[in-house]
Amino acid sequence: MFLRTTSRKNVDGATITYLQLAESTWNKRTKRSEMKIIHNFGRADSPKLAETLRRLTQSIIRRCSPEELVEDKTDWRLIDAWPYGDMYVLEALWKRLELDKLIARLSEGRKYEFSLERALFAMITNRCIAPCSKLYCHEQWLRKDVWMEGSEELEVQHLYRAMDFLIEHKEEIEKSLFFQLGDLLNLDVEIVFYDTTSLHFEIDHEDAEIESGNRGEGEAEIEDLLEETELGSESPPLRKRGYAKNKRSDLPQIVIGLAVTRDGFPIKHWIFPGNTVDVTTVEQVKEDLKGWRLTRCVFVADAGMVSQENLRVLGMGGGKYIACMPVKRSSEISKEVLERKGRYQYVVENLRVKEVIVDEGERRRRYVVCHNPLEQERQRKHREQVVLELEAELSSLEVSEGDHSRRVCKLLSSRRYSRYIRKTKTGKLRISKAKIREYEKLDGKFVVHSNDDSLSAQDLALGYKQLMRVEECWRTLKSGLQTLSANVHETLRYTVITEQGMNGIEDEEGQDVPHHDGSPPANGGRHGRSWRWGNHGA
Repeated sequence: MFLRTTSRKNVDGATITYLQLAESTWNKRTKRSEMKIIHNFGRADSPKLAETLRRLTQSIIRRCSPEELVEDKTDWRLIDAWPYGDMYVLEALWKRLELDKLIARLSEGRKYEFSLERALFAMITNRCIAPCSKLYCHEQWLRKDVWMEGSEELEVQHLYRAMDFLIEHKEEIEKSLFFQLGDLLNLDVEIVFYDTTSLHFEIDHEDAEIESGNRGEGEAEIEDLLEETELGSESPPLRKRGYAKNKRSDLPQIVIGLAVTRDGFPIKHWIFPGNTVDVTTVEQVKEDLKGWRLTRCVFVADAGMVSQENLRVLGMGGGKYIACMPVKRSSEISKEVLERKGRYQYVVENLRVKEVIVDEGERRRRYVVCHNPLEQERQRKHREQVVLELEAELSSLEVSEGDHSRRVCKLLSSRRYSRYIRKTKTGKLRISKAKIREYEKLDGKFVVHSNDDSLSAQDLALGYKQLMRVEECWRTLKSGLQTLSANVHETLRYTVITEQGMNGIEDEEGQDVPHHDGSPPANGGRHGRSWRWGNHGA
């Protein structure tokens, strides 16, 4: 079969072209080839015909790949074939959000010998389609896996220089992108959700320790190399030890904050030193979001963000907030709110609410006690299992261990067991039934506090539960990578997260840094001077 073209000339001299789907068949009787018209498509200049042929071609490609189409043609040669659908969609979205125009405006007056816009687009599409390191993106992904217009002249150092541009213009880019998304998707920005996470580095020392000279030979070479860069000395030390949400408190880390809309669209992100406590970040977040046209903004925060000072800051200037309150012994929450009697209102199967008002006038505080019966049952079963394990541990201690053994200290410091342990006058460890009853009262419950009286108790509870949107964003961010640990190409100016397999530290010029012992690069340096730092093993 083939596409046949026929033409005819009108009286006015215009030539009209028609397209037909034809098939050549062999007539054994006449011993000659005959052409059979299978379908008439109509005029070749018809807009509808172009769409019809496009759909027909797509249906054919689904059944037969381009390689199969040319493998039997000895005079044909397949040069390249790439999947292009995802790249096409990202390119269209890039232009729809006018990011190309924004980058051109921000870089106006600066002379780059490469296409800054193409370098940034290459890294973003790589992060969306197949996350990997900048070196692998340049050497493998852009060269062999995809086709992107304008990527032929890019070098790996151009990607790193483009990262410097992003850091320098972070505020303008984030703000412009948010406004474009708001107009395009009509985003609901009446509620802003904020949360933090931690990201650790597979290095031995904090930034402060490195500055003070407590560093290994390989680390010294890296830091000396970074200090030579123009921007390295301007960046504050970020890699610090602190409370690690991923249980790696033994390693330096950074803290990342993220604000999102009700629908989970990011608004702005922040990077804090690794020893930053969540509660100390709220004031800066509110200050940075001023002037972002967030209309009637209700700030939603988790219990880790709550302090009297933060609630005061959030309420300044008529600001509204919804916050989950931490439950502590002898606090207002545990003594007055949770102990207040009242009937719960049914919201959904896994949520009941009860409103509690404390004090009157200017000191009036409004709380909503939320109860999840399903979570209550889960916590009860979990506690029973923990208590059984604890009973077995304590019985074995009485037989074989002293009062100050390593196992005793481990039990007393355990977050899993210590809450249910009491110590007798003789120094023996026993299970505290009083503590068990105390925790039973909290099963399936959490308390939400707000200064917005226009929202009902159900709205406050459901509004806080939507904070999971930020958790979904963290999962989305981390799911594209095998790990977010120290497999990081970083300078003191920026951090670029890479895949598990790329265990290396690169300098600002895109070159990997050698081992601590100064040994030569692995695999003969197949990516230029491709040296690996540390003994993590690729």
